Amino acid sequence: MAVDTAPAPSAPARAGGRRLTLPSGSVISTFLVLFLVIASFSVENFASSRNAGFLLLDVVVIALIALPLTLIVVTGEIDLSVASVVGLCSAVMGRLWFAGLPLELIIPLCLLLGAVLGAVNGLLVTKVGLPSLAVTIGSLALYRGLAFVVLGDQAVADFPRAWTTWAIGSIGGTGIPNAVLPLLVLIAVTAVLLHATPIGRSLYAMGNSEDAARFSGIDVARTKLWLFVAAGVVSALGGVFWTLRYGSARADNAAGLELQVIAAILLGGVSIFGGSGGLLGVLAGALLLASVRNALQLVNVPSDVLNIVTGVLLIVAVVAPQVTAWARTRAARQRPPG
Repeated sequence: MAVDTAPAPSAPARAGGRRLTLPSGSVISTFLVLFLVIASFSVENFASSRNAGFLLLDVVVIALIALPLTLIVVTGEIDLSVASVVGLCSAVMGRLWFAGLPLELIIPLCLLLGAVLGAVNGLLVTKVGLPSLAVTIGSLALYRGLAFVVLGDQAVADFPRAWTTWAIGSIGGTGIPNAVLPLLVLIAVTAVLLHATPIGRSLYAMGNSEDAARFSGIDVARTKLWLFVAAGVVSALGGVFWTLRYGSARADNAAGLELQVIAAILLGGVSIFGGSGGLLGVLAGALLLASVRNALQLVNVPSDVLNIVTGVLLIVAVVAPQVTAWARTRAARQRPPG
């Protein structure tokens, strides 16, 4: 989906040159195309339709959670608890199903739980004034711990076949997973919100200067609170999909997923300091990260190495813009005047 990824035109540079990031999603999109071409010829079965379907299923949850988290990062905040929300909602889903409740009731209850979990983060950040990094590191551990309290180390795996079949099924004979369609709808809504509405411009304004945003009449606290609530709801939805896809509710579902989501966002050119970036780059980053992991799995690379690759990509995504900023600043200083 073509989405304008240019940052807000009023995005000024912060002191120290911290605001400089990759110019748009075009850079990561180019890397994505190159990797897909190389992997298609060099990795056996990578280009098969069956593997493409598995790859897209992997991308769905990463891209889904990345949508609200991108908005949060654009404002200069972070939410590290998203994967723990996935796990806790999965555990609650399994416990409620084991208790005899129908999925038609369980799923809305899980989404409501996600909203509450997100609101807890948001209130601590916006009302108490705590740093979002510290808050969500704490809730990451808290929510994951609660998941084990709810379900322990057991798994619930007798969900209705109609639901689990839909979660892993494809549209007709195309091989495109069913879950891609609702994901595309959410992508379109998020893209319009971020790139074509006053709300999106206010998010960039908050990321550039929170004080300036307040002086311009933006309710910073309320906006950030609702963003954390949205992240909780979408993460809960990811927990429902994760549970149905694998047909198993477990407390450790999606452990470590937050690193993949954040890596995709930063690889996509969204500044870790807020105020710039676009959705196209984030989607390309999610697909690139999932493709790299998928290709490595096809050549039987151990899971520990996959985590190392994710960590390296995350570090590169943070460091590369700063190196670029330093190089451009140095070049500008050495350029002769006139």
